[in-house]
Amino acid sequence: MLQMYVFLSDYLTQRSGATAIEYSLIAAGISLALVAVVFIFGDELMVTYGLMGDAMAEANENFDP
Repeated sequence: MLQMYVFLSDYLTQRSGATAIEYSLIAAGISLALVAVVFIFGDELMVTYGLMGDAMAEANENFDP
């Protein structure tokens, strides 16, 4: 019975799992923030990259070495 109490006491006082949980919560928060940013600014980013692609294509057409 004493061994069971010691095992249970040691198990409940361990902190190694808490660090993993904290890191996973941080990773989940960062992921949620990235998804929100892409959702909010996704259309503007597509327009910006499209304009940059068009400008680069035009510059390539007008390039005369």
